[in-house]
Amino acid sequence: MTSSKNKLDLRKVGYDESGETPRSASFLIEDDTARVASSSERALVMASIRQARVDYPWVRALEWSLVDPETDEFTRIVAQHPDPAGNFIHVKEGAKIRFPAQSCFLLKADRNEQVLHNVIVLEPGAELHLITGCTAASYSNVGKHIAVTEIFVRAGATLTYTMVHDWAPEVEVRPRTEVIVEDGGTYLSNYIALTRVKHIDTNPLAVVKAGGTARFNSIIYAKAGSYFDVGGRVRLLGAGARGEIVSRVVATGSKVISRGLIEGGNADTKGHMECNGIMLDREAVIHAIPELKATYPDTELSHEAAVGKIAGDQLNYLMARGLSEEEARALIIRGFLNVKIDGLPASLQQVIDTMIEQAMAKEAI
Repeated sequence: MTSSKNKLDLRKVGYDESGETPRSASFLIEDDTARVASSSERALVMASIRQARVDYPWVRALEWSLVDPETDEFTRIVAQHPDPAGNFIHVKEGAKIRFPAQSCFLLKADRNEQVLHNVIVLEPGAELHLITGCTAASYSNVGKHIAVTEIFVRAGATLTYTMVHDWAPEVEVRPRTEVIVEDGGTYLSNYIALTRVKHIDTNPLAVVKAGGTARFNSIIYAKAGSYFDVGGRVRLLGAGARGEIVSRVVATGSKVISRGLIEGGNADTKGHMECNGIMLDREAVIHAIPELKATYPDTELSHEAAVGKIAGDQLNYLMARGLSEEEARALIIRGFLNVKIDGLPASLQQVIDTMIEQAMAKEAI
């Protein structure tokens, strides 16, 4: 069990230890040790990757089958680690898990380097909603979070993957994720980061086969001193595949690079990308890099991007109705970030809405 202070931190990233919120499975890592690994569903396995290698030897064949260990220095750190920690999730064929599963990666010890390798497998026709939270035990923590995650969405399966980051000002975060979406499968990724962090760089890749769908949604409030280099890549390699990348960014005294790449590589493929950003001061930088790549003539790809300050007419309108400038700004930012995500269960949407409210609370701005 974690301390009462850590329990508060874990709730902020959607992890409920109390049992009051319905969950199908739970997983918790503190630094490199799995503290919780349980499931209430027979068709859903939630385990540490270390235990999975023992109980399910076939897992070893999946590790490093999507991510190249030589991709960069951080994948090499994971590949060369003698025994990385991590999470293994397996949903059996045709199983439709009713309640969300939850996992959490807690950086507890100061100046620790947390090294993880995660494997997620949804067999054909399976469905799962997963909430993953990453956080530090103290606002003063210094450390690194380095993770490789490989996700297998088999034919006709659906995975909704909501990732919430709530780090500390001196934490560096280096996730490397690749996803295979097989025929008719669906992968929905929601990334939320609303607190200060030293450095995050992540650019997950989804490879989509015939009739499959991949969507990346990100909501980022970059606080002063933070550096974000985030994005998503979708390769539409099967006929009729669909892809979407949507990002909302608010930056104050920080730098955000918002990347996106959609490749149309087969017949009847469609992809769309949106990046919208609000800059709150002269120290903020938002750099949007949308890329479209067509490698097949029968593809339809589009993008739009808009970056700027809060519109003066919006501020004036709200202030004319009795709000202070600070209150008006907070209301506009809250509305900008509060995106309703298609396909997200009401319970998960409520988690996101609550986090945005907390981030916009007066003491958090």
